[in-house]
Amino acid sequence: MEAPPLERKLAAILAADVEGYSRLMNVDEEQTLATLTSHRSIVDALIEKAHGQIFGTAGDSVLAEFPSIVHAFQSAVAI
Repeated sequence: MEAPPLERKLAAILAADVEGYSRLMNVDEEQTLATLTSHRSIVDALIEKAHGQIFGTAGDSVLAEFPSIVHAFQSAVAI
């Protein structure tokens, strides 16, 4: 039996999180969550503008896939 053909695609992955998030949560959880929510809407829009697609989030982190390293880099610089 022959194996199915492999599907390959090039992609660049951006992984980001908030520096000092645990410390900020310890200091003021309510304000930190409000700020994170506000900033995430901006970050999400910047990723989308750079042709990225978010495929994972957890707490303060975001994982996004881009069709090229140039797009990922432009998004990272904007963020």
